[in-house]
Amino acid sequence: MAELGLIGAGVMGSALALNLAEKGHRVVLSDLDLARCEAAAARAVAEGLPGRIEPVANPRAMVRALARPRAVMILAPAGDPTEAVIADTAQYLERGDAIADLGNADFHDTRRRAGKIGDLGIGYLGIGVSGGAEGARHGPAMMAGGSAEAWDLLAPALESIAASYEGTPCCTFHGPDGAGHFIKTVHNGIEYADMEAIAETYGLMRDGLGMEAAAIGAQFTAWNDGPLASYLVEIAGTVAGITDAASGTPLLDVIDDRAGQKGTGRWSVIEALHLGAPASTLAAAVEARNGSARKDERLAFEAQYGAAPRPVTGLAPEDLEAALLATRLVGLAQGFAILSAASRTYGWGLAPAAVARNWRAGCIIRSVLLGEIAEAQDGAPDAPLLASPVLAAKLTEALPGLRRVLATALAAGHPVPGMAAALIHIDAMRTGRGTANMLQGLRDYFGSHGFERIGAPGKVAHGPWLDAG
Repeated sequence: MAELGLIGAGVMGSALALNLAEKGHRVVLSDLDLARCEAAAARAVAEGLPGRIEPVANPRAMVRALARPRAVMILAPAGDPTEAVIADTAQYLERGDAIADLGNADFHDTRRRAGKIGDLGIGYLGIGVSGGAEGARHGPAMMAGGSAEAWDLLAPALESIAASYEGTPCCTFHGPDGAGHFIKTVHNGIEYADMEAIAETYGLMRDGLGMEAAAIGAQFTAWNDGPLASYLVEIAGTVAGITDAASGTPLLDVIDDRAGQKGTGRWSVIEALHLGAPASTLAAAVEARNGSARKDERLAFEAQYGAAPRPVTGLAPEDLEAALLATRLVGLAQGFAILSAASRTYGWGLAPAAVARNWRAGCIIRSVLLGEIAEAQDGAPDAPLLASPVLAAKLTEALPGLRRVLATALAAGHPVPGMAAALIHIDAMRTGRGTANMLQGLRDYFGSHGFERIGAPGKVAHGPWLDAG
């Protein structure tokens, strides 16, 4: 009998099945297109793993081929397709079996499904998987939430295929129902912010300083040996340095500047708004992608208002490095603030240090900063991330560079929304006496909403305009 069932033999599912097979697990693989399963099984044979992947035509045949208690993993498109697969599979399972959704699900769906499937006595897991197809094949980061019993059933296999950091699998159970999928959602929001900051830095070097792509790639590669060391900065250097075989020009020069997205980054911003958590750098990244899609409108406005941006002078590499570092720190801090707010709201009991360690290898946002974040959150798990003395010192040192870069960039018309959002957030949060008193006065004037006077918390007061009316 096989050990694990996997439904979905697309790029990610096939890669995960091969990873499991390579680690010694026997997998029953099912898909609406049986040929995909057969191709994965044939590839396993070609890689010296005969008999490790068994293709079957449907979930019913899969369940029959599994040893009890049965564990079925699903890698289907989020939404209705996953819903249909779960319903089709659950009817053949029994109490004590488990279903794990490894897709990019909306955590609200995961919470609902966990309750519905749990009522049948079947364990349910929502597992975020990061690292793309390459990670799925050779070691992803995995963030799990749901049934603890289901996790106990699946953990040995999942930990065996996950990426590891200094011998520890980057595969963690974080809490009940939708915790795992929510962590993956926030991961993707941070990923958006990180990539936007890198793109803005690239734009300043290309359009502001007139640097060629190869030189830009070399600069990213040099930065990757310092505090910016991370997967995304590493591959930014690689991408910028590649020459397009067809045209003989830098690859970046032939890539259209319209960015795609699959929704999870946007979800992180939506949930942050619901939770009252800061997300300005994440929101700036989502909005920048939205704007990139409006290419015809951008070209028309360029003709109407004049081209931007303009060349600049005096942008030192160390200031660009500082600006990128500061923006990344703020994006990470906002991501962890969203996680903390969700943990309180949904009663998940998330450990922020465990989340940071979960992301140290295998995932897209892996970086040296995550180790420092884990240590900071170990000592003060309930404190805002940037309250950590180590991280605060790092940000304080980087802020002057960010400020100089923004002053130069904005004066010359360079769109740098992620960097601007990061600086505005920090300046707002370190302003002890802000301007919301004016907001409260206005709200009371037109809507009698009331306000609190300084020194009298909890007591609702009104302005004299009410008497005059």
